[in-house]
Amino acid sequence: MIINNGLLTQTDYKLLEMLGHDGRIPVTELAKRVGMSKSACQVRLKRLQTDGYILGFRAILDPTKLGKDHIAFVEVKLTDTTKSALSAFNEAVLTVPEIEQCHMIAGAFDYLLKVRTRNMKSYRYVLGEVISTLPFVGSTSTNVSMEAIKDDIF
Repeated sequence: MIINNGLLTQTDYKLLEMLGHDGRIPVTELAKRVGMSKSACQVRLKRLQTDGYILGFRAILDPTKLGKDHIAFVEVKLTDTTKSALSAFNEAVLTVPEIEQCHMIAGAFDYLLKVRTRNMKSYRYVLGEVISTLPFVGSTSTNVSMEAIKDDIF
């Protein structure tokens, strides 16, 4: 469920929630479900894109079928947390395709990475030869996911 931020209408929230579940829903069906005309719905969708609420559309791929069902969460502690060190780490993370997500954390470590690889052997390589060599990495700690129970934003 999307939480109201006061800037969008209930219709906007309905549109966003429906698109969040099915980004390929035809505009005519979307308009029908929220009680709008097709043209009014298209205008509303264009505004939501222009205003940055809709960042894009993409296919959701099956990582298991693609041979990438090993997920590890890596806690990263940096040796330096100055603005330039954080910036260097952030930029370097963007170049590593195995890192699906990177979050700066307030707590016992500095970053939490979600890393997806084929198996433990390939993860070990990515950790030792890629992640550990990123700028200012002092130490890492790995938590391996045994099963994803919920992996959805809605």
